[in-house]
Amino acid sequence: MADPRLHQLHLSSPSLPIGAYAYSQGLEYAIEAGWVDGDDLQQWLLDGLELGLAQLELPALLRMMQGLEHDEIAALDHWNNRVLANRETSELLLEDEQIGGALWRLLGQLDPAPLPTLQRGPSYVTAYAVACHRWGIEADDALPAFAYSWLENQVSAATKLVPLGQSDAQRLLVSLLDRIPDVCTRAAAVIDACIGLSLPGLALASCRHEHQHTRLFRS
Repeated sequence: MADPRLHQLHLSSPSLPIGAYAYSQGLEYAIEAGWVDGDDLQQWLLDGLELGLAQLELPALLRMMQGLEHDEIAALDHWNNRVLANRETSELLLEDEQIGGALWRLLGQLDPAPLPTLQRGPSYVTAYAVACHRWGIEADDALPAFAYSWLENQVSAATKLVPLGQSDAQRLLVSLLDRIPDVCTRAAAVIDACIGLSLPGLALASCRHEHQHTRLFRS
């Protein structure tokens, strides 16, 4: 097996064929409606990291990886259901299921070992956890890689929507990189009962995006 650090880069690559580039997670509507512009974008993305990933995906990823380490598929199933239940709109749920399913199928093609049997289709974070487990990626590396992958995808979407120049987009990305370690530390401190989120602004943007007349993205 290749060095886990190389697998980590592979898993975080925007060229991974799972379709993540097709989604903006409500950002397209927020920009169209004037809720977010170039000046507000950094705060929107920071909120996504601190109020979104740090409260749901990253703590769930940590528990899924711990469950896989001890061969506790029931734990993987539980947290998969928990993540999917927190998708506040049909659009966000469909995004998670489609990206998760794409990564799940890719794992099946890259590794002949059977995948865990789940009650329902895998969320993206579930498929990511299984990939990390198979490729020997430690949790301390998996969490920041997951956060970086999300952030890069959001900046890429913003580059097309605001629009941002390539240099401005890279400055924005670099300005938020320093926040990722703190986000991961906060995520590791979240107790089981507090894993979850409610982001009404994101939910509203997602609902309205479903009926947006002209769209580049699927969410």
